[in-house]
Amino acid sequence: MVTVHVTSEDVDDRTVVTVSGEIDVSSADALRDRLGLLLDEDRTDLVVDLRAVAFMDSTGLGVLVGTLKKVRTVGGRLELVVDTERLLRLFQLTALDQVFTVHRTLEDALA
Repeated sequence: MVTVHVTSEDVDDRTVVTVSGEIDVSSADALRDRLGLLLDEDRTDLVVDLRAVAFMDSTGLGVLVGTLKKVRTVGGRLELVVDTERLLRLFQLTALDQVFTVHRTLEDALA
């Protein structure tokens, strides 16, 4: 059962990937697949909006880290939008807040 919904929209030269629901071992493929398709289309300036994500486990973090590595190898960037303390804490506990650029609002990420 897919518990995550992923959409993407081009905003000027950037692509905003909006994620909602729960990202776990059973649903992470939907996010991985969408991000992979965007990279295949040479969309390498990504903003992943996680504001509507209720839960994310290590599988979801792994998808984001793997995508970040791919994006960096082609000179792109991947930034995150996170506004809930629960998800911010997850990134802090895993020290991934030191790896990713994390914004509180989509407007800040696109500025």
